[in-house]
Amino acid sequence: MSLFDHYCFSDKLLIKEGKELDDALKNNSADGLLVDSIIRVLRKNTKKEEVRKNYMEKIKKVEAFKLPEALELDRPPRVLRPGWILIEVHFTLMTPWYSKDDRPLHLVDNPLRKDRVFGVPFMSAAAWKGLLRWSCRMHEGMMKHLEAHAFSLKEWKDEPWILHLFGNEKEEENIFSQGALFFYPTWFSKVGYELINPHSRETRAGTSPIHYEVVPSETPGVLRILYAPFPGQVEKDNIEPLDTLAWLFQSIEALLTVYGFSAKRSTGWGRAKIDNWKLIAHNDIKDTATVDERKAFLQSIYPMDRRG
Repeated sequence: MSLFDHYCFSDKLLIKEGKELDDALKNNSADGLLVDSIIRVLRKNTKKEEVRKNYMEKIKKVEAFKLPEALELDRPPRVLRPGWILIEVHFTLMTPWYSKDDRPLHLVDNPLRKDRVFGVPFMSAAAWKGLLRWSCRMHEGMMKHLEAHAFSLKEWKDEPWILHLFGNEKEEENIFSQGALFFYPTWFSKVGYELINPHSRETRAGTSPIHYEVVPSETPGVLRILYAPFPGQVEKDNIEPLDTLAWLFQSIEALLTVYGFSAKRSTGWGRAKIDNWKLIAHNDIKDTATVDERKAFLQSIYPMDRRG
């Protein structure tokens, strides 16, 4: 049964006596379980807390959320032009990761963002781009600029290497320039739950516990970025690929290990340890563990650096 059919007919299916919520999780997806649970609350007057607890327990028991392998949705590009580099950063979460889902109806107060078709947790390519641009700006001293300009970015100008990688902002009046980086979503295989219990300032007692659906710590993930400048873009932007990519690598490491890439980063969520870097070029693949190894690989790709 497709997910669409499940949405259409789940109400009729639930009329049958003895139907278990486990069936939805086995035969459809986590979304199927969610729909059945919500209908049970709305149509059968079952207590919400009871159904929510049942839903959370079953989700935590799922061994792994996976995309259909036949669709190759998580496949990197197979053909790379000379000068292009595919960057893969394999990491393991050290703290929970969270991004709020935007669906209007859910059993959990703060649901985790998941793919609407397959129910797999993911971080979008657009989110990666925005956070990594911010990390590159931090590398260039954006915090000092904010402190000196009343925390305003009106006078801030991106360095040429940042514009080369990310392009300019859509709001800018100049002609739009596309960046050389292309981002891929990161898919996660686990879902867990965190409980935050705000305390009253007067009594210092807990008020009302808040559940967050998260990707738990120790879950692996892959950040995948393609550096693919169009012909002549390096010369047009007047940048040096070796320096530009070295600064990009530093910004990636800072984002993953220091700043974090999750909502609620101020509480420490979304930090990770880097397990491995993999760089893939036109005719070469290299697992790089150190900065020097990555530098040597880049020098083999860009031997004609314009610095001479």
